[in-house]
Amino acid sequence: MTYQPSADRYKNMQYRRCGKSGIKLPAVSLGLWHNFGHVDVTENYRKILHLAFDSGITHFDLANNYGPPPGSAEENFGRILKEDFRGYRDEMIISSKAGYTMWDGPYGDWGSKKYLVSSLDQSLTRMGLDYVDIFYHHRPDPETPLEETMGALDLIVRQGKALYAGISNYPAEEADKAIAILKKLGTPCLIHQPKYSMFERWVEDGLLDVLEKDGVGCIPFSPLAQGLLTNKYLHGIPEDSRAAKSTGFLQKDQVTDQRISQVRRLNDIAIKRGQTLAQMALAWLLKDHRVTSVLIGASRPEQLADSLKCLDNIQFSADELTKIEEILK
Repeated sequence: MTYQPSADRYKNMQYRRCGKSGIKLPAVSLGLWHNFGHVDVTENYRKILHLAFDSGITHFDLANNYGPPPGSAEENFGRILKEDFRGYRDEMIISSKAGYTMWDGPYGDWGSKKYLVSSLDQSLTRMGLDYVDIFYHHRPDPETPLEETMGALDLIVRQGKALYAGISNYPAEEADKAIAILKKLGTPCLIHQPKYSMFERWVEDGLLDVLEKDGVGCIPFSPLAQGLLTNKYLHGIPEDSRAAKSTGFLQKDQVTDQRISQVRRLNDIAIKRGQTLAQMALAWLLKDHRVTSVLIGASRPEQLADSLKCLDNIQFSADELTKIEEILK
């Protein structure tokens, strides 16, 4: 059966201007870091993508190494774009990145012009696209001059392979320098993608101020702290959770008794707000006008639907914010 997007898809989503650009992004964007690789179930991630678009999510975020195996998320997304979303490309913001290890040898990692240009060419081939809307440098490179890396982003935009340039995981001082270089080159930095959540707040120590000063958008990834900021860990570590696996970014030693205590107390506040903990954690980020969008993942359509309900209430009372701060100390 041919997929037909919902006619009401733009009615309930909020759209926010990205920095001082002409682009607006949905308050909730979908990241394909996990659950869209060749190891995953096609019909499941197809349903997630359908629900996302039907719900007004126009921004789909990828990277060269998303999978597993690396590259497979882009391949699968490209296939579904062709099969299900033909004719809707101009309603989408599609982003990709390069900066982490993608292939063997000295040209498959970090921030050289050689790597970034080659990687994007590969990404476009995998997705069957002529261009991406946003192309990010995925992480700072301590050995490549910043001028070369930003020059590569400028080149890519001028070549028409990306409409906008972005950076990810850059600390405040380095982000400020990168943004200044791009501005001088004539390709403004559109957006920064940092790791940011209630449990990961380094961006508040200068980065958000830099982005506001320079008119750059902010799209936090891992806003639910790899699932910690959900009801999954209220009673310890479930056997089917990320923390129970020996591999991955959330390990058992991070799920401490103190963390679980914090999660339970935060959950109590969420319940009083009429939200799940995940919904409140997303709303807590969106309360800041400097945050353009929150980048969420989903392993099931139901999980995505639950997260989207965060938009029903992104206002916090002074008392709620005080209590949250006390818990997070």
